[in-house]
Amino acid sequence: MRVKLSGDIIVDSCFSFGGMAPFTICCPALSTYFAGKPWSREIIDGALEVMDKALHLPHNVPGGQAEYRQSLTQSFLFKFFLQVSASSHRLSSAVQPGEESCLSHLTNNFVHEGVRGVQHSCFPSGTASQEAKGQAGQSTKHMAGDLHVTGKAVYTDDMPLLPDELHCELLVSTKARAKIVSIDASAAELVPGFVDFTSAKDIPGVNWVGSILPDEEVFATSQVYCVGQPLGVVVATSPAAAKEAMFAVKVAYEELPAVISIEDAIHERSYFDFGPALPHQTALTVGRVTSERHRHMDKAEALDALMKELSEDDNVAIAEGEIYLGGQEHFYLEPHATRVEPGENDEYIVTSSTQNPSKTQKLVSMVLGVPRHKIVSKCKRMGGGFGGKETRSCFFSAYAAVASHKLKRPLRLVLDRDVDMATSGQRHAFLARYKVAADKTTKKLLAASVELFNNGGWSTDLSVPVCERALFHCENVYFIPNTSFVGHVCKTNIPSNTAFRGFGGPQGMFVCEVYMDHIARELGTTREALAHENLYRIGQITPYGQELDEDHVFVMWQKILQTSDYENRRKAIEQFNLANRYVKRGLSIVGTKFGMSFTKTFMNQAGALVHVYQDGTVLVTHGGTEMGQGLHTKVAQVAASAFDIPLSAIYISETSTDKVANTHPTAASVGSDINGFAVLEACRKILEGLGPYLSRCRTPQPTTDEERISTLAKAATLAHFDRVNLSANGFYATPDISWDWVKYTGKPFYYFGHGVACTEVEVDALTGDHKVIRADVLHDVGNSLNPVIDIGQIEGAFVQGLGLFTIEQVVFNNNGHLFTKGPGTYKIPTALDIPRDFRVSLLPNAPSKSSTIHSSKGVGEPPLFLGSSAYFAIKNACYAAQRDALASLASHSCKISGGGLSQGTTRTLTNGCESDEDTIDTTDCASTNGHTSLNGAQSELQTGDPPSKASPLSPPYFRMDGGATSERIRLSCWDDMNVRVRKGDFDAARHWAPLA
Repeated sequence: MRVKLSGDIIVDSCFSFGGMAPFTICCPALSTYFAGKPWSREIIDGALEVMDKALHLPHNVPGGQAEYRQSLTQSFLFKFFLQVSASSHRLSSAVQPGEESCLSHLTNNFVHEGVRGVQHSCFPSGTASQEAKGQAGQSTKHMAGDLHVTGKAVYTDDMPLLPDELHCELLVSTKARAKIVSIDASAAELVPGFVDFTSAKDIPGVNWVGSILPDEEVFATSQVYCVGQPLGVVVATSPAAAKEAMFAVKVAYEELPAVISIEDAIHERSYFDFGPALPHQTALTVGRVTSERHRHMDKAEALDALMKELSEDDNVAIAEGEIYLGGQEHFYLEPHATRVEPGENDEYIVTSSTQNPSKTQKLVSMVLGVPRHKIVSKCKRMGGGFGGKETRSCFFSAYAAVASHKLKRPLRLVLDRDVDMATSGQRHAFLARYKVAADKTTKKLLAASVELFNNGGWSTDLSVPVCERALFHCENVYFIPNTSFVGHVCKTNIPSNTAFRGFGGPQGMFVCEVYMDHIARELGTTREALAHENLYRIGQITPYGQELDEDHVFVMWQKILQTSDYENRRKAIEQFNLANRYVKRGLSIVGTKFGMSFTKTFMNQAGALVHVYQDGTVLVTHGGTEMGQGLHTKVAQVAASAFDIPLSAIYISETSTDKVANTHPTAASVGSDINGFAVLEACRKILEGLGPYLSRCRTPQPTTDEERISTLAKAATLAHFDRVNLSANGFYATPDISWDWVKYTGKPFYYFGHGVACTEVEVDALTGDHKVIRADVLHDVGNSLNPVIDIGQIEGAFVQGLGLFTIEQVVFNNNGHLFTKGPGTYKIPTALDIPRDFRVSLLPNAPSKSSTIHSSKGVGEPPLFLGSSAYFAIKNACYAAQRDALASLASHSCKISGGGLSQGTTRTLTNGCESDEDTIDTTDCASTNGHTSLNGAQSELQTGDPPSKASPLSPPYFRMDGGATSERIRLSCWDDMNVRVRKGDFDAARHWAPLA
């Protein structure tokens, strides 16, 4: 934007905008309007009207977000007006108090302050010798950390090429649902370097496999059910040739109707059943009703009856609504990669980036028709997994194995980022409908009902257990005596969604915090205040009947109120918001209670193999996989403590099914728990035989690492000559857990991981941009195995949760194609999105009450939900922006030109209720399902429509779907500009938004 002034008169101007067309465009109509006019606030209303017409976008504009983009052009013009006015002493009077701060916000300031992090483990120091040894409980760096940062760590695609090794490329469907008419690879055969096209007809074993149920074809035969479903693999002598040949394959389709979104699935009643535990049942219920009058009824029916009674009680507040949380891309640094090496006698070595070597072994065995004892599945390390390589990685190894079997040559499959994102699934999107009741006097929660719908995709994969865990977490950290949580898994025509850090838990807890925000508004209080009144205490019962033996969240809540200086900061933020019109701050506290165990009981087991060598060194192999989370380091520390040797004398090479068989995926945050115990058991067995020799060789007080290694070496040598076994396998099964969905009995979780976070944000109300100013995190890890690694996991999980609940947005087009399939369209948090002031502490003196490895607790998943504290802080900032808008409208009639209103229409407000006509009474206003409506007509916008019932000092609850993207934030912060845009001819029902 450019303007030339002669005195106060505009003599020349130019305005160009990107993002409003395929190329940058000028707006000559705006320049014409400004020509010859004095530079003053009076010209802005007219300029906005000109922009309404000159920069209009239809609802179906490519790229979507029509309202937001049009609103941004007007916001940028207004900011330009303020910037020009503020830069001139003569014109500065045009800038009203509280407006200039928007010019110094992140949107206008491209020089950012650095991030300051403070980590505090709160653990007493061990002895100097313990710290030097790096044994269990001590902070020591990741064993492969130096390799990671120097680029020397070897990942799957870094492995040297084998003689005659080939490369393959996936051929995938381009239709969401269609019949396959033909597949013609003749053109591909002409590509230099082409070797083969492998399809379903080349599979020697079975073509139907699956993560739990066999409901996926390895290669599609007659019909495809999503964009990205594999049809075959093209094999060539180089990756480039394989890609070129793949694009040369011609596939003809006959398209069929597809179901893409959760809403589509609900309309079509397209659901998976909850087999194998509950076949033919498409709804799953968690809950309990304590009312004696209703206990004989079905849980959902009982809760409905109770809610009806409560709704007739004048002392009970009821809130009812709907909320949507979108999916999330794993975006691990290393995409899916696998290498299959055939050997003699039908032997195969599969090296892949997987969290699940045994499942990989199983699927390869099935598709090749080769017994599992001839297939070795290995994983040295992954460049991130986050759940995305728990099951989906196994399928890519199966695809490559079929081609390798056919050609009898080693073969490598490494996905490009866009192919990885478009084929391997994401975190499940969830839609929830809720109803909650609370006592107006005591502020105690009385009852809650939730109906969840998750988007499973075209096959079940892990969608059923994800839904189960979401249901188990719908009450989060709050005691609610009467509950009914019902879940459905939607069957749609998108790639099958899969595990992701938290595994449904964050989605369930998010729904809980949303209905807490909603009922708090009905009670005239804040979500934080209501939360404090309803936190779990020891002895209370969860909706699934598990009695709590810890109330760490209650203790941590009190502690973080003090350490974060919450009350003083809250008051300071109130003053800041009163003084600033277009920049708002928000503060929130969120807690988490995450169930620790696989909900499938049989999966809570692990094995290990330990060898002691005669030089005093130890080789450890266990069933867990290393994906950067430090599992190998922690397990090695357990072994180092057992043998009383330094960590440098322990080595873990890789995870392999020929060393430890029948393993389960490294997931559910229990990798250290179960594998640590398995290794400890193996060490114990060795020490039983080695003990007498250690007693003979041990010096009274070994003081150096060399002395400790020497002692073990001497003992091992003596034992070896006496023919004592220096190898042992260990096994561990988590005790005292079980769950039966049919009988609805058991204890699904061995223990809980707890955490609390307090987060402060700053929002630019004119653009929707935000920054996280400060985050205080307090987390419970029991007696940490390695505080520095645990703190790193907490920081990483928090930021990944920050992405889920704010900037990350998975978008599918109506035809089932993933729109956000690369870093150009999908944004994950970067260094500048990390809280400017990031304080992480571990809860001190809180050993696990359950029998866990060295009294520690798992840490991978529980902290992720704490990132939602940024979402709720943003929402509090939006409430502050809405309060200003309501106060302005309430104090005087507001004249808004254009934007779909007749010229000069005056909009007036009584008690915050807006009308096109004369002043109206607030009794005509109603709130329906979380959407504010006027005269009973429900609004379909889901980003905070200007309300019809409000107090200027206390805006009503508004629905803001997750994550809190810039678009949703901007459209939730009301002012003349976005009200103008939203009163235009946009069809809210067709408003572009994520479909899945």
